[in-house]
Amino acid sequence: MGIAADIAIIIVAALVGGLVAQLLRQPLIVGYILAGVIVGPYTGGITIGSVDDIARLAEIGVALLLFTLGIEFSLKELAPVRRIALIGTPIQMALTVLVGYGIGQWLGLDWVAALWFGAVISTSNTMIVLKTLSARGLMGTLSSRVMLGIFVVQDLCVMAIMLVLPYIGGDTFDTGALLFAIVRAGLFLGAMLLIGTRVIPWLMRRIARWESRELFLITVTALGLGVGYAAFLAGLSFAFGAFLAGLVISESDYNAQALGEVIPLRDIFAMIFFVSVGMLLDPAFLLENLTTVLIVVALVVVSKALIFGGLTRLFGYRNVIPLATALALFQFGEFSFVLARVGLSDGVFSLDTYSLILSAALVSILITPPAFSLIQPLYGLQQRLFRAGPMQTFDLPEQGLRDHVVIAGAGRVGQFVAGMLHRLHVPVIAVELNQQRVDECKREGIPVIYGDASHAVVLQAAAVERAHLALITTPTIKITQMVAQQIRALNAELHIVARAEAIEGLEALHDIGVYEVVQPEFEAGLEIARQALLHLDISAPDVQRYTDAVRQDLYAPIYQMHAEYDAVHALEHARRLLEFSWITLAADSPLVGRTLGEAQIRSQTGATIVAIMRPDGLVINPDVTEALRAGDVLAVLGNHAALALFTTLATPGGGSVGD
Repeated sequence: MGIAADIAIIIVAALVGGLVAQLLRQPLIVGYILAGVIVGPYTGGITIGSVDDIARLAEIGVALLLFTLGIEFSLKELAPVRRIALIGTPIQMALTVLVGYGIGQWLGLDWVAALWFGAVISTSNTMIVLKTLSARGLMGTLSSRVMLGIFVVQDLCVMAIMLVLPYIGGDTFDTGALLFAIVRAGLFLGAMLLIGTRVIPWLMRRIARWESRELFLITVTALGLGVGYAAFLAGLSFAFGAFLAGLVISESDYNAQALGEVIPLRDIFAMIFFVSVGMLLDPAFLLENLTTVLIVVALVVVSKALIFGGLTRLFGYRNVIPLATALALFQFGEFSFVLARVGLSDGVFSLDTYSLILSAALVSILITPPAFSLIQPLYGLQQRLFRAGPMQTFDLPEQGLRDHVVIAGAGRVGQFVAGMLHRLHVPVIAVELNQQRVDECKREGIPVIYGDASHAVVLQAAAVERAHLALITTPTIKITQMVAQQIRALNAELHIVARAEAIEGLEALHDIGVYEVVQPEFEAGLEIARQALLHLDISAPDVQRYTDAVRQDLYAPIYQMHAEYDAVHALEHARRLLEFSWITLAADSPLVGRTLGEAQIRSQTGATIVAIMRPDGLVINPDVTEALRAGDVLAVLGNHAALALFTTLATPGGGSVGD
């Protein structure tokens, strides 16, 4: 069957490898590469017939990987961490290339191969790090934002590296050819910008109008691979052209749909690429050179950790962030495999060097999740060994903090609550680790501390021991748990109100003593359902009974733990059954000229007039002798049925309710 049989073998092997990796809690890439080793030419058994044909097919995976990278690229992600991303990342990559060059020289490589080796180790693995962050519930932290900014700029730098490296070879640096390539790239980029702003938006808009998902998918794929092939014909990299096509689509109105359609196709071809990478790994070579592989891994891991940690610290980040970036970004990146494969095909790397790179890359990826688990223990040790510096604080009251509200997290929710309390002159202090959000609090005059609320020293600076209430607005359950535990350790009697994104987090937070938990998605869904039922003319009491029952089921663990919640719930139920309305009396209303006692409003309707607004002032709690006038604006309190009866009574020609 030829290549069809090879593809079938690859997909089945990748499935088995992926399942094994998932069971062992390892990245899927590891499973794919190991699957490639098993079906490769060095292990016997079921073997791929044509490794070269599969390698050519895998180039589509690289192109689609870079194509989707271009679509996902966003300058907005760089804004909060732009300094370290735009300035620090190129410095990091340059330093890492120099370190790699030194390691390459130690391995006996010539200067060209050593330079390529430096480029190979200069990037970090986006997929591995992001999946590990997500699994540990750390997405959204400042550490994760710093890493995302670094990844985006690393990807851009890889494009430049892939453009330059092929022109470095032999005994000389071919400056003329490189400059010509840069000029070609510039001209191609200009043509793409012209086509991307004029032709591609028109084409995608026309395709979208036909509402054919199949044709839309083919259009997106054709743009990615077609532009890549055009770049290849222009003497540039196939992958570089695909990346440019992705950048063009990222600025269109169809970027989200394009990304959603092409991701499954990308994942299939990327899987083929990583399997093809594994086919070239000789297990016998790994066993024979295990010591060398481990030394290379140690040199790369330690040097990259020091570079990342040092630069993060140099750019002003403190607390856990330097340690987190050091222990998260030390591994070889996805594009390490791409660059190594290009180096092998261009004759820069020998097969042994390629196998060494591949072996070291796999080991570095495998040790990434365990390294993540060391971040918090090592940071705790660091805090004990070295005195923490003074907290960076803004707008704190001179008389100090007492009986105040501590808000952990000054994101959208935290800033809204802090701003509202601040305007009501309630003493409040926010704790935030994102400098951009700290600056926003400063502009609004909200007292704020720059720091990580999951650490005791920061909470002590916020005087949590003397606080009246603590609010935790961070969306991630694990961070919320860490903050709540620290608050409990410092002030066991303090009431804590926390936010939980998932229903599963409610009981977990109550187990550690959180006083009340709010589940935003549930509350939003319940309110939408309540509004829908009211618009469907279902009576307010029936709607309220339904929503109360649903809320009771969700928050049952809370009501069981705290008896006072029942009282709060009963009051909330009563409040929602009562409605408040302002009704203006027309000149010909039958109530005009009659006193409240004569009108007998409460006995006829069940509603109560609690205030009367007039041009000369507001009459609060009017007595039975108060006469009603034309133009009076009445504040009427009652349930839905009572207000309807009062409206009938006050309407000209409505007569008495009993009529």
